[in-house]
Amino acid sequence: MTEATRILVIDDDPKIRAVVRRGLAYEGYRVVEAASGAEGLEKAREHLPSLVILDVMMPGIDGLEVTRRLRAAGDEVAILMLTARDEVKDRVEGLETGADDYLVKPFSFEELLARVHALLRRRSTPGGEVLRFADLEFDVDVREARRGARRIELTTTEYNLLLLFMRHPRKVLTRDIIMEHVWAYDFDGESNVLEVYVRYLRGKLEADGEARLLHTVRGAGYVLKEA
Repeated sequence: MTEATRILVIDDDPKIRAVVRRGLAYEGYRVVEAASGAEGLEKAREHLPSLVILDVMMPGIDGLEVTRRLRAAGDEVAILMLTARDEVKDRVEGLETGADDYLVKPFSFEELLARVHALLRRRSTPGGEVLRFADLEFDVDVREARRGARRIELTTTEYNLLLLFMRHPRKVLTRDIIMEHVWAYDFDGESNVLEVYVRYLRGKLEADGEARLLHTVRGAGYVLKEA
């Protein structure tokens, strides 16, 4: 089971957040809101969205700085900037900072939705996306992993679990984050389904005695990193 695509909306205007939230929720997206740049950065770490819709002109940490910090942390999330400034130099600055697209206010929701669809298509079908970490290679389209020359067959759940870690290497992912992204709903607190699948995945990744890449961080969660 996979979850609806999660979109993070960061804007200090509650009316814009409400309009975007309602429209995207109607289209089937899961929407997370933040009213400031600082809150947005925290929500991005907590929820690992597929797309960020981000206002440029916010007090404190503005949209440009949010984008810089996300990119500096290695986050490749798609970013759509919203701004009241339509000068060419402003659009160029936003794109050079790391945004993927730029939409000038006021905008129609239909245009916003079209931009969202285009960015998510670009992310989900990048034309043979292959993720690499250490000696682990993961072909997203073929749904196949390899360590060196050894091919690793994965179930659907193992695939979704490994994809989450490969998209966020060296980041400690909490149990709640993993459950939300891989299973899309919370199991009872006593359920050990995550631990079971981490054990399955480790067994396949280390079947020929390879070094461990998927580590437990006691009291925090799991992380994909080299020993």
